[in-house]
Amino acid sequence: MANLPDVSIDWANVSWLYVVLLAVFVFVTTLVGTLLSFKRLFLGAALSAVLFAVVFVFWTYYPHGLPLPTSTSGQRASVAPAAPAAQPAPSAPVKPANPVTTLPLEPAR
Repeated sequence: MANLPDVSIDWANVSWLYVVLLAVFVFVTTLVGTLLSFKRLFLGAALSAVLFAVVFVFWTYYPHGLPLPTSTSGQRASVAPAAPAAQPAPSAPVKPANPVTTLPLEPAR
């Protein structure tokens, strides 16, 4: 056990609802993939991966309006956000080497 790396995961910051939702998606797509492949392992795994990708993209990117999480971006931040970088002082605008000019049209009579 001494050779195990130290994994620094903030377990309180994990979106457990999202993890459970993805696990349910994997379970259902694996079950359907296995049933459709008639218990052929490679075909079942391939179908499961394709079905999961379809369900994940549909759930994450389709605007279905359900109140369940659709990405990990809604997680709480454990570290205070960094201050924005200082903006450089504006300099005088640079004139282009070949400016484009337009001539005003005469009013119609």
